[in-house]
Amino acid sequence: MKLHRLLLAPSLGTILIFMALPISLTTLYSVLSPAQYGGVIWQPSAEAYVRLLFERDIFDDTLTFNADYLQILGRSVVQAGLATILCLLIGLPTAWFIATRPAGKKSLWLMLVTVPYWVNLLVRTIALLLILRDEGPVNGALQSLGLTDGPLSLAYNNFAIGLGLVSSFLPFMILPLYAAIERFDFSLLEAAYDLHASRWQAVWSVILPILRPGLIAGGLLVFIPGIGSYLAPDILGGGKTLMLGNLIGMQFQGSRNWPFGAALSTVLMTVTLVALILVARRAAREEA
Repeated sequence: MKLHRLLLAPSLGTILIFMALPISLTTLYSVLSPAQYGGVIWQPSAEAYVRLLFERDIFDDTLTFNADYLQILGRSVVQAGLATILCLLIGLPTAWFIATRPAGKKSLWLMLVTVPYWVNLLVRTIALLLILRDEGPVNGALQSLGLTDGPLSLAYNNFAIGLGLVSSFLPFMILPLYAAIERFDFSLLEAAYDLHASRWQAVWSVILPILRPGLIAGGLLVFIPGIGSYLAPDILGGGKTLMLGNLIGMQFQGSRNWPFGAALSTVLMTVTLVALILVARRAAREEA
């Protein structure tokens, strides 16, 4: 038993230092008062959470409901959700194609999927911006083919942000799905067809239940970082469309309101934790 504890010590230490401690500090900072030039004053205050929903009048301290931050949270959830759906629509056939290749070619296809992501995310995001801008190759090709009279507004909008999220997190969908499909017993499909199942019935009753763990894992790996994405809204959105990650960054940098930034981070972590708990409970219920 002592040997097992020693073997667990490095992992537990890493979790405590790099996960539990920062989360605890963030939660603590969210209930303190902001200092004038950044940092916190060790005086308890719930003002950061009040500011999430209300705006305080500077003259008489009356509170007025303000939905601006809820809209930013909602926009982040919608963008991350759409990116997850698009990654699924692209990633599922891609993973199926790779998993059904001959054994000697699977590694090549997997490498082709992952090689672009060896490049830093910032570099890839800027490269995507150069492709989408008015003078970029996409608009140039469309105008050369006579499909458009002028450049389309492909950058600095929600479309560019969504495309950036998909390009950033697509491998996180493909790889779990590939792992699930590779373990799939294709004789089950033959049995379904022998029992006169249609293609849709075979997909719904045979393939999807077996691939569900890969679907859940891929969805979480795309959706969770997508909510807090920073680079895609900042660069591809031109800073005009705020998402939760940008709002948190603004509080720690420009606004220097650390408790409010910590409160936003705590809300993000809470939303993520609730989503994980719901998914885990549903998976446990289905297995039972």
